[in-house]
Amino acid sequence: WLLLLVPLLARSQQAVPSRPSPLNIAKMRYKDAYVKLVYSQPHKRNRKVFGELVPYGQVWRTGANEATELTTTKDILINNQLLKAGTYSVFSIPQTDKWTIIINSELGLWGAYNHNPKLDVMRFDVSVHKQPNSPYEAFTMQFDQKNETADLLLMWDDVKVIVPFKFIN
Repeated sequence: WLLLLVPLLARSQQAVPSRPSPLNIAKMRYKDAYVKLVYSQPHKRNRKVFGELVPYGQVWRTGANEATELTTTKDILINNQLLKAGTYSVFSIPQTDKWTIIINSELGLWGAYNHNPKLDVMRFDVSVHKQPNSPYEAFTMQFDQKNETADLLLMWDDVKVIVPFKFIN
């Protein structure tokens, strides 16, 4: 019976195949407040990203796979709008010159296929910044924090979008 068990044990030790768009986390902390974004990181892979892979004018999950989720342990300001502590989905509508950022109360979604605009907590527009000399292969979200304020940078291919955050007391 041991001869039957050895191949099973060997297979259980094999690595789980990685996802083409791996999970990533962007996070920041100020005093006793914490903000975390969990998203999947699609890669360019020689494709035209905006306007094709991610169509203009359509709701996008702002990443790959599951909808991106934002968690904040305290009330914060995003683009000068109050967001209560909690966990939310993050969607966007990319355009050539601006993106509409959407914070939505529904969780556990795959992609943006079932995005319900009636559950949007906030929507606002931010400008697109082109960076043709330093394109990002992987979709990247990161915080550039200065004390109680931070910019959330969303970067992919030759596009960078900046979303202002502020911790409040």
